[in-house]
Amino acid sequence: MLIIAGLGNPGSKYAGNRHNIGFMAVDAIHRRHSFSPWSKKFKAEIAEGELGGDKVLLIKPQTYMNLSGEAVGEAMRFYKLQPTELVAIYDELDLPPGKARLKTGGGHGGHNGIRSLDAHCGKEYRRLRLGIGHPGVKEMVQNHVLGDFAKADRAWLEPLLETLADNADMLVRNEDSQLMNKIALALGGKAEEEKPQKESKDSDKKPAGQSHIRQARNSNQPKLPTSGPMAEMLKKMFGNKGE
Repeated sequence: MLIIAGLGNPGSKYAGNRHNIGFMAVDAIHRRHSFSPWSKKFKAEIAEGELGGDKVLLIKPQTYMNLSGEAVGEAMRFYKLQPTELVAIYDELDLPPGKARLKTGGGHGGHNGIRSLDAHCGKEYRRLRLGIGHPGVKEMVQNHVLGDFAKADRAWLEPLLETLADNADMLVRNEDSQLMNKIALALGGKAEEEKPQKESKDSDKKPAGQSHIRQARNSNQPKLPTSGPMAEMLKKMFGNKGE
């Protein structure tokens, strides 16, 4: 069994917040696949269903973000699950809007929801971070995170959530890099696996490795005299070295 936990704050007041992109993600998965109606259990809203033939529990903690681990931890203990059987989806300030990253373990990066999950669930769970961008000034972070997505954000937010929902079975099959590529391509980027190939092609077009300084030295070099007083003086100074 896999638990997919979307992090956010409960209530209509917070529904459109950037901080609630985790809730939005599991809602999108719930709409796209055959899950039970949302019900209340484990201090959370939960829905049961299947992805890729495996049982999945969607969970939206109702404890507020900073106590997310209380709800998720209770569900994990009830089903006797290990951290490896948990995927947490949440907002990431340090990723540009529309970018996604998925990894196992790591630090909380100052995210209080993840700090709570680490305390109640262990740390070796998979973390799907969805970028919301940084306002650029530390003092504006709280208003940015707890502010609603703008209408212009729909251009990247909707395809991000739709692609994640369409390919949620990849989370069950641990096809993490393939899922990241799907999302990148849907948002107009390039698949991660294509980057090294592109770099090698670009390098083929460039002349092999001289710096601009060395190129300048190799071109337009003055011809040294081979006879006369100047040639004799150069031979005494530098010896009789060949080129």
